[in-house]
Amino acid sequence: MEVKIGVQYAPRELVLESKLSPKDLSETIEQAVENGGVLRLEDDKGRQLYIPVEKIAYVEVTATNVRSVGFTVDA
Repeated sequence: MEVKIGVQYAPRELVLESKLSPKDLSETIEQAVENGGVLRLEDDKGRQLYIPVEKIAYVEVTATNVRSVGFTVDA
């Protein structure tokens, strides 16, 4: 899943690829917002991202499109 996070007063959004399912991802985000503190996410390469919940402007979760490289042949 591709996750885009808008942070207040930041000119660019944070973008990461997550291995979590859409349900697990939404539960993690909702839990962090309800509890306050910090939203912690891990991308598909193992890097961790920590964002203070009070600075989050928006979170967008979209399905990742897998692009094929080269020629494709329809059977």
